[in-house]
Amino acid sequence: MQILTKSTQEIKEHDLVLKLMPMPSDSNINGHVFGGWTMSQIDIAGSILAAKIADGKVATIAVNYIQFKTPILVGDLISLYASIVKTGNTSITVSVEIYTQKRPFNHESVKAVEAKLTYVAIDKQGNSRPLTSI
Repeated sequence: MQILTKSTQEIKEHDLVLKLMPMPSDSNINGHVFGGWTMSQIDIAGSILAAKIADGKVATIAVNYIQFKTPILVGDLISLYASIVKTGNTSITVSVEIYTQKRPFNHESVKAVEAKLTYVAIDKQGNSRPLTSI
């Protein structure tokens, strides 16, 4: 398992878009956070950055890739970082990484999950629309 600190270049290349702490209701019988809960947070984080780039609403059209590297536990402090991989005429592909800090929070961050998702810019009717100038 690779341990990364906040000063690591790999973290700096992404924007921090979401930081939170999973609660007991987010866990499975083993005490690990549900993968579905984690995927939901990834989708939220990716859509925050995609909506900024699209200058409006976006919809998730694909989860291209997701890899769970280490379990996330209740009480971990998780930070979700996102970066733009590419843009198309209507679509935005985003990379999202989750770093976790275990208690006591000692500033050592471990990459727990990495994912790539694609979003499409949508209009008020929910139809795809061209991206504004980027």
